[in-house]
Amino acid sequence: MLDRVRLWRRKTARTNLAFLAGVGIVCACLSLFVALANAVRAGELQSLEERIMQSLRSPGDPRLARGPAWLEEVAQDISALGGTTVLTLATVTAVSYLLLLGRRRPALFVSAAVIGGTALSSGLKAFFARARPDTWLHLTPVHSASFPSGHSLLSSVVYLTLGVMLSRLVSRRAQKLFFIFVALTLSFLIGLSRVFLGVHYPTDVLSGWTAGIAWALVCAMVFARRAAPDR
Repeated sequence: MLDRVRLWRRKTARTNLAFLAGVGIVCACLSLFVALANAVRAGELQSLEERIMQSLRSPGDPRLARGPAWLEEVAQDISALGGTTVLTLATVTAVSYLLLLGRRRPALFVSAAVIGGTALSSGLKAFFARARPDTWLHLTPVHSASFPSGHSLLSSVVYLTLGVMLSRLVSRRAQKLFFIFVALTLSFLIGLSRVFLGVHYPTDVLSGWTAGIAWALVCAMVFARRAAPDR
């Protein structure tokens, strides 16, 4: 009996510590987002960002990306991983699989996190209404506002949410961290590809990462507090 009490106390302490760490990360992300939003609205970084964007273009022809021809194709492929089609397919597949397993709460969590993240992205874009970089920089078609990057925000939400779900299916810490690492790496590469393709300023991508990570963590903490232990 005493051993069970000690085990429960250790588990509770780890859970509370993880929760506090999550709150700290969310607060840091939100603070950075606010700082980026204020800088963008004041135009403080505009000239610097434009120089960064232009440095990624060929000096001989600014309509071409700097570097080998295959690099642009790679960027296009990576960018597609954060597009609506791929993220929707990933979400529907994950939710369907969870429902087949009888895991209704995790399925609801994934659905709510992604739908909420989509609404957050659309709302922020409409509120800030930042114009895209100059059209001659675009190497892929775009149709919405620039700030924040929807690809960065939604890829952070979707892949982190799925990473959290997968991490709950394994017991070893290294395996749990692996899923989170893969999720963050995918979002990072997707954000970089959007800057390389000339459709987003660096601050658009940074703000997308911070907002997406904050939302995904909030949803994960709510789920962890309310969900019953996995069987």
